[in-house]
Amino acid sequence: MTDLTAQIARLPRPGKAWIASLGLLLIVGILDPSNLWPTVEFAAGAIWHTLPFILFAVLAVAYLKATGSETLLAKAFEGRETRMIFMAALLGGLSPFCSCEVIPFIAALLAVGAPLSAVMAFWLASPLMDPAMFLITSGTLGWDFAIAKTIAAVGLGLLGGFGVMVFAQSVVFRDPLREKPQVGGCCSAKKPFQGPPVWKFWPHEDRRDTFRETAVENGLFLLKWLTLAYVIEALMIHYVPADMIAGILGGTGVWPIVMGAVIGAPAYLNGYAAVPLVDALLTQGMAPGAAMSFVLAGGVSCIPAAIAVWALVKPRVFGAYLGFAFAGSLIAGLAWGAWVWA
Repeated sequence: MTDLTAQIARLPRPGKAWIASLGLLLIVGILDPSNLWPTVEFAAGAIWHTLPFILFAVLAVAYLKATGSETLLAKAFEGRETRMIFMAALLGGLSPFCSCEVIPFIAALLAVGAPLSAVMAFWLASPLMDPAMFLITSGTLGWDFAIAKTIAAVGLGLLGGFGVMVFAQSVVFRDPLREKPQVGGCCSAKKPFQGPPVWKFWPHEDRRDTFRETAVENGLFLLKWLTLAYVIEALMIHYVPADMIAGILGGTGVWPIVMGAVIGAPAYLNGYAAVPLVDALLTQGMAPGAAMSFVLAGGVSCIPAAIAVWALVKPRVFGAYLGFAFAGSLIAGLAWGAWVWA
């Protein structure tokens, strides 16, 4: 009995996303049995449609991890401040590394005097887009939306970076660091490799292990969250009246975009799960500009991204971080809405 108990204790526990997905299906099966199979069929079909993008994204991120491409981040914080802001925004909007992975890296940079403007540019752009998210977004919402969101991510980073540079001597940004910043992370992946990237990583056993572990970890992460998101999408389309969504988030003008940004913060699960939710909202009548402000404001204010900032800087700097995010999401939402309706 003791051996059996020990074996059970060693079994991997199901994640909260899996439990939530099964719980939702169980509720549907009890309260509306006729809709259970259509919901499962919708979610499975959506995952099958997205599977090629998932596989390519997982392999691409695993390759970048195994080669040690994290070292390229340091180049964004070299040279003149203006150049640093541009490079930090570009790398933040394109790098495949989550917020918690770069907390120790950013803490070290701030401690040795790297300008807060470049760090802010990186922080704002980083949670909004990466190669995997770009592929998932393009596969569900279209290439035009994915490209526009990437441009908006870099633009939001530039807005925050140059905003901090202009007001660097104000009371908000003076002495920004906490006395004892928390530099721990939530990621289970191995620490980044040191030194220049090794693009032909496969002769090295430790890098092969990193490739395999990263691919499995990210594959399971994407699968569980996208499963939950597609189940929610199916339920939203079936049960949520389209007139209600259109009344709150539909139409033209500034108000739907403001509401998209306001609702995005509490409703956001993560960048991957948000894509099917936005697809459902668009189907129900959400305005295109509101969709853009939703994914941008929600991405910056979601818990992993926000904790990365809160752990290192004082509350007033954190408030500015959220302020830049909200302002940038509104600007991007207005621009995208105008482009779509033009």
